[in-house]
Amino acid sequence: MSKERLMKILLAPVVSEKSSTAADGSRQYTFKVDTDATKPEISAAVELLFDVKVEKVQTINVNGKRKRFGQIQGKRKDWKKAMVRLQEGQDIDFAAGA
Repeated sequence: MSKERLMKILLAPVVSEKSSTAADGSRQYTFKVDTDATKPEISAAVELLFDVKVEKVQTINVNGKRKRFGQIQGKRKDWKKAMVRLQEGQDIDFAAGA
């Protein structure tokens, strides 16, 4: 895995009430990732970007919702979500730069 590929895997953190509760309670952080990313790649990307040790990665393929805009039918893009559990004593602080 090249460093360039690992830098493009994580797209954004998923910020929701459910993901915040999981981060506080069980050291589990949720990210929006590239749709063709594998679990070892996601683990390596998180370890590279945040300098932490990953214990476990779970992935979910999220289907885009079907939406209507008047008479026009549309569909949002499908995307992939990864829930990353860190080892004991590890932490990611997203607000460090603020």
